[in-house]
Order: sequence, then C-alpha cells, then structure tokens
Amino acid sequence: MLPSHGRYEHSSIVDRPVYDWPNGTRLAVYFALGVEHYAFNEGMVENLVPGIPKPDVLNTSWREYGNRVGAWRVLNAFAEYGLPLSILLNTAVYDEAPDLMAACRKADCEMIAHGYSNSEMLAGLSESDEAAYIRGVTDSIAQAEGKRPLGWASPWIAETLVTPDILDEAGYSYLLDWCMDDQPIWMKTRKGRILSVPYSQELNDSSSGIGRQLTGNEFADMIVDQFDEMLQSSVDAPQVMSVITHSFISGQPFRLRALRRAIDHIMKNSGSIWITRPGAIAAHIASLQSDSAPSLAVNQ
Repeated sequence: MLPSHGRYEHSSIVDRPVYDWPNGTRLAVYFALGVEHYAFNEGMVENLVPGIPKPDVLNTSWREYGNRVGAWRVLNAFAEYGLPLSILLNTAVYDEAPDLMAACRKADCEMIAHGYSNSEMLAGLSESDEAAYIRGVTDSIAQAEGKRPLGWASPWIAETLVTPDILDEAGYSYLLDWCMDDQPIWMKTRKGRILSVPYSQELNDSSSGIGRQLTGNEFADMIVDQFDEMLQSSVDAPQVMSVITHSFISGQPFRLRALRRAIDHIMKNSGSIWITRPGAIAAHIASLQSDSAPSLAVNQ
C-alpha cells in the first residue's frame, strides 16, 4: 500500500446519499475574501512581478493596495448585491488596518482564521509552537469580534502532519485547506473529527490571476462555467461552490468589474441555490443525522 495521510477514505460522489441545503436547494455558493498582511522585505510573498530585488517596493505596495483600496471596493460591491461575504483573515490586519476590520464587522462578514500574516506558514513548526500559534490567532479574533472563529484556512494552504488534530482540539469545527471534494467531508483527527468544507484552488483569483496569469474576464468566465455545470449536476448530488478572492487582486477595478458580471449571472439563479457562508455550511452538515447522510459520518 502507498503511504496515506489517513484523514479520510475514498468515497465516490455518485454513491452517496442525497440531502438538501436548508432552503431546499442542492447547490451552496459562498464567496471568500482574503484580507492579508505581509512583512516588509522578509518572509513569504505574493508577487505580481517576480524577481524584483529587495527592497521590493513594487510588490510590497501592490499587496498593500488591498487593505487601503481593494478590500473597500469588494465590500461595497457585496453590500450593493446584499450578498454574504466571508473574510479569510490575517490577524495582523487588526493592527495594520483597524478601520477595515470595523467595516468587515459592520458588514456582518464571517471571520475565518487565516493565521497571523501571510509572510509565514505552519509548515515546519513543532507541535507545541503550532498549537501556541493557532491559540494566539484564535484569541485575537475572539477578543476583537466577541466570539471565537469556528473556521480555519492555513496561510499558503500549508499544514504540518498534525494541523487538523490541533484545530479540532482547539475547538475549530471546520477547515478550508483541503480541495479533494465538492461536498463537505468529515476528516479523522486523533481525538475525533473536523469537517473539510470545499475550498476551490481553481476558482481562486490568486492561482488563476498570478499563477496562470489569466485576465479578470477569463476568471469571470471560469466562475460562470463552474456555476452552470454545478447547478446542473447538483440535481443528483448536493454540492458546494466556492469563489476565493483577495483584496489586492479582485479589488483591482478591472477585475472587480469582471467579477460583477459573474455575480450577475449567479444572481439570476438565486432562487435555485443557497448563497451562504462556510460556517453555515458546516453547521448544517453537523446537524444532519448519520442515518440521513451516512457518507458524511464515515471515516470515524
């Protein structure tokens, strides 16, 4: 047998029981906005133009555009549509841009823990250091928001071998790191389980815009095609569609204009879908009884 992570077993989506989302539909859609902060001149970076020597003013200021301008554009757009928005939050933003965090709070965004900053990642940490790091991020959000976060998204989607275990033991109910399915899937932990809520590495403006160098219109086309195909196939199997954006990417005016076109297309079918947040998806799955959705209770 090949080595395995052992977090879940193989399960074909065509063989699973069918269930509905709370409003009786079969396709759940959520939008997440990465609100991040980076150290200057050190650590991990997201670069628009690679190879710039330090001090890298170009890429640094491009990333900082997100919290100064881009995030505000996205927040305003979602307020116009009346759509829920979830924030993948680096807690360093509480100190860097408190006014932006106040606006996210006023907009009733779900705060999903996304580490302290995107200049670092969990990979390589000892278990004790990782647990302390996650605890510090959790406490920062709980203090600022008056309630602890229930969802986690690792910076750079980089985990250690025990990240799901630590998150479960820290009280998290779901995580967004794994992209193995279009349905929420329970993952084994050493003391129980944690829910993996689908998080797209395809419908992600970072991987498409920076990694593949696609235009805003091409990204919008991807969203439209993904939506149409998933809406059709969700008749037979409930699914989750995620659209992952970042303030310094989709907050650029030309990219936001294209994103609006994709949202307009989705909104034409709003009566046939559940537009929601990852936390609500996780809560609904947790509420299902094992006899009505046994595929969601396996792997334990």
